[in-house]
Amino acid sequence: MPPADQAAQRRRLLRWFAASASFAVPQAAGPIAFSLLALGLTGDAGQGAAIILAMTLAQVLGAIPVARLGRRVPAVLYLKLLVGLRSAALLAIAALAAAEAPFAWLVAAAGLAGSVNGAAHGYLRAVLNQLAPAARLPRALGISATLNELTFVLAPVAASGLGSISPVFALLALTALGAAPILLVPHLGRAPQPAGTVAGGGGVLSRAILLWLLCSTAGGATVAALEIGAVALALRFGHAPELAFLFTVPLCLASVAGGVWASWRARMARPRVVVGQLCVMTLGAALVALQLSVAATMAGAVVVGLVLAPLGTHYSLVLDGLAPPHRRAEVFSLLRTANSLGVILASALLTAVSLSAMLAAVAALMLTAAIAVGLATRGR
Repeated sequence: MPPADQAAQRRRLLRWFAASASFAVPQAAGPIAFSLLALGLTGDAGQGAAIILAMTLAQVLGAIPVARLGRRVPAVLYLKLLVGLRSAALLAIAALAAAEAPFAWLVAAAGLAGSVNGAAHGYLRAVLNQLAPAARLPRALGISATLNELTFVLAPVAASGLGSISPVFALLALTALGAAPILLVPHLGRAPQPAGTVAGGGGVLSRAILLWLLCSTAGGATVAALEIGAVALALRFGHAPELAFLFTVPLCLASVAGGVWASWRARMARPRVVVGQLCVMTLGAALVALQLSVAATMAGAVVVGLVLAPLGTHYSLVLDGLAPPHRRAEVFSLLRTANSLGVILASALLTAVSLSAMLAAVAALMLTAAIAVGLATRGR
């Protein structure tokens, strides 16, 4: 490839990295931004959870139908359309909040924003296949995972700082950042229609694909259990609720470190390594569930964070090979949806049972996923 073409390819890839990181801003900042909006409208910050729940449920329900609607549309064009729809819905939430509209209207607008979020993520990931050759995908996904973790560390801080000025202003600023992929994702034209299928047949819910979706759900539930249960854990050890960061910050910093390692390694992990990483995450989840001490629980959070990005990168690479080429966007939408299901599961468990029972159930789910992958990859 001529140097000019290589430079152009690098620029397109850098634009994709920036688009991927900015795309995650509304989701990363949402819990704080929507809590501040709810506090101003209803006097109860906890009502912000209703907005997040509406977005998450709509994402689960809309991922596959919305992704399928774009089959005959160029991937980049459809991606930008979906990001535009999400941005318009978020702007509607800000406008409704500024007008002090009934809170139910904000929840409805949040559902609209969530309904396209999963499909947009799927198309964003599918576009990467046109920007990076297969040999460079592991490194590209590792870099993307690192940037994604940094977004989830910095976006809540930005939401808190901007929210101190005005919750509506904070949402507007975060919405603008989340809309950046409309400008950043490079136009690639219509990709050629792939011929034939690959392992996994023509369906998107084969047994092999379901196995990795289970892993994503278990991992999402494990991370959510730590993040959602952080305040309860602080209280459990006799600390003030504000010290919940003792468990979330180590998780985030370790996940960034794991992303750096995945991008440096730049190759697909062997099955035994993946099983080992799943066992490491199970160990971390078990340490948190035992609630032995603050130090032990923090260590569990670090252990979980260290393998979070490498496992997420592996799931994406495996599904890239298992998905029918013309339905990759749907499969990547399912991967994001599976992670969201884990968040919903952890939230529902914490609502229905005690903190200890929730943490134990999540650790058991993680163990089940590790055993399932171990059995499926025996001898490899």
